[in-house]
Amino acid sequence: MKKDTIDELFNKLQDIIDYAEPTNGHQQRFLEKLNESKGATKLTPKKNNSWLLFLSVAASIAILLSVGIFQLNTASSIDDKVAEISPEASKTQFYFANLIEEQINELNSEKSPETEKIINDTMTQLKKLQLNYTKMEQDLLNGGNSKLILSAMITNFQTRIDLLNEVMIQIENIKSIKKSNDENYTI
Repeated sequence: MKKDTIDELFNKLQDIIDYAEPTNGHQQRFLEKLNESKGATKLTPKKNNSWLLFLSVAASIAILLSVGIFQLNTASSIDDKVAEISPEASKTQFYFANLIEEQINELNSEKSPETEKIINDTMTQLKKLQLNYTKMEQDLLNGGNSKLILSAMITNFQTRIDLLNEVMIQIENIKSIKKSNDENYTI
């Protein structure tokens, strides 16, 4: 027996296939008959409720705003809780944070094509150290060994300051090498 290809099959069935569109209301009549035979409920056309869409968007925005406000309150309350546990830690944090911020500003002012990579790497390391510090704050709030955690927090700040100082020294070396190279190539 010879196998027919799809094209041959359609060619044979061309006169038999019905291309006519169903009449208006065909679907509704079909659904009514189907519902009568099964005892199912009637399907009604979907209504377009634009006010429902507006209401859902407004509710989403309200939820996002409340979550954002909650997160801001949580962030400030962590600092407050650390200050309650150890007022000295709060003062130390303020001092070190200001010192680090000044050094970061100085570091960013030295940005050039020659120093961009080292500055970007330093900023990445500082972000990692900040994440570690945040974890230590949470450990302190969760009731960990406060003396040990406070010591680690101070060490974290000192590590950041040492990193920034070392990078500033490297940047000064890069600048002096560039200056000496520029002097040697002067015409």
